[in-house]
Amino acid sequence: MEKFKTLISRCLPLDIDNIDTDQIIPARFLKISSILNIGKNFFRDWRYYKNGKPTNFILNNPKYTGEILITGKNFGCGSSREHAVWAIMDYGIKVIISNYFADIFKQNALNNGLLLIELKQDIVNYILKNILKAPNSNLKINLKEEYVEFKNKKQKFEINTYKKKCFLKGYDDIDFLMNLKHKISKFEKKLFY
Repeated sequence: MEKFKTLISRCLPLDIDNIDTDQIIPARFLKISSILNIGKNFFRDWRYYKNGKPTNFILNNPKYTGEILITGKNFGCGSSREHAVWAIMDYGIKVIISNYFADIFKQNALNNGLLLIELKQDIVNYILKNILKAPNSNLKINLKEEYVEFKNKKQKFEINTYKKKCFLKGYDDIDFLMNLKHKISKFEKKLFY
C-alpha cells in the first residue's frame, strides 16, 4: 500500500443514496484475471449507454475531477464484492466521504487502502452543494490529525486506530505483521526456549 499523506484535491460530487456494489462494478466484469484497468468499468452502466456512448452522468462531466468522491449515505451496500473497491481505486479515487458506508464494503475498502470518512449528513450536504457550484474547490484531508478542511472550516472524523496506523505507514495487514516479525521472534524465543 501507498503511505497516506495529507491529501488536497478537488472532489467528484455524487449526490445519490444507497449506491450498491453492482452499480459500482456490474457483475459481468467480475470474471477478471487482473485488476489492472478495472476502473474503466467503474459505474459502467451509469457512465455509458449500451452502444458505448457516454451518458450525461455527473462523473462524465469534465469540470468535476479529483481524488475524493463525495457521495450520499449507505454507499457500497449490496453484495460484498471487493471488485468495487478495486474499480474505485483504479479510477483514481483515494478517499470517499459519506454519511454512512455499508459494513462489508467499509472493511474491503480499508483493507485495500481506500480511505473512507464518515461525516454528519449536514456537512456532507454542505460540501456537495459547494462542489456542484464551484468545481475547482479543494478539500484537504489530514489523516494524522483526523480532520477534513473545506472552505476554511475543519471537521473532525474518527478512524479505527489500527487502520489509521496502516494508512500512515503504507501497510496492509500482512505488512503490519511483517513489521512485527522481530517482536514475534523475540516472544517465541522467550516462550519456547
